[in-house]
Amino acid sequence: MTSTLRNRTVVVFGGTSGIGLAAARQAKDAGAQVIVVGFNAAGAERVAAENGFAGWRAADVTRPETVAAALADIPQVDHLVLLAGTFVAGKILEAEVDYLKRAFDERIWAAVHALRALGERLARDGSVTLISGALADRPSAQGTAVLAAASAAMEALARGLALELAPVRVNTLSPGTTDTPLLARTLGAHRDAYVAALTEKLPQRRLGTAEEAGAAVVFLMSNGFMNGETLHVDGGARLV
Repeated sequence: MTSTLRNRTVVVFGGTSGIGLAAARQAKDAGAQVIVVGFNAAGAERVAAENGFAGWRAADVTRPETVAAALADIPQVDHLVLLAGTFVAGKILEAEVDYLKRAFDERIWAAVHALRALGERLARDGSVTLISGALADRPSAQGTAVLAAASAAMEALARGLALELAPVRVNTLSPGTTDTPLLARTLGAHRDAYVAALTEKLPQRRLGTAEEAGAAVVFLMSNGFMNGETLHVDGGARLV
């Protein structure tokens, strides 16, 4: 199935680390021409060179002008993957509102900016892959209400866009807690204790890997009849 990616142009926002980088590598291995987009230009250039990607761009997904500039010289995009975003956590009675707004700015509005920038250059037989997360189904009381709302909104956005952008396919990846650099940055010194407590609850007694989630992204790009769906790659976390 991944042979359908051969010689297709794949653009991965958030493709310089974690799930995005894993998806970019696997798409390249399937024959795609991969362009990764990261926040930091030097980091994006280095990752592209190390992995032999077709190109790199830098953009702040909360700023439409930088998203448009990153996509301006790409003649056609066959598969657009939008995985950029930080872990925005803060209780609504305590955190700065502008900070909490980033959960939607980095997800919903970033997708809107990218799609508007591409316009007709998004291939009609191609796809868009968004990202939500386990919080959409199981929010916590630890300041994740707004991020959970943004994650659930991504799934709703994908379903609406599958109709609005048809025949372009639009799907959402919903990963469970995944062992990525973002997890380490988010939890800091608390990472190991959090992981130990969580893995005791999970059916498989481990976290997911970036490679497993990346493979799900490649599946969503490659399967021509997946549309308007949310693909959960969470090791059964929703069951417990």
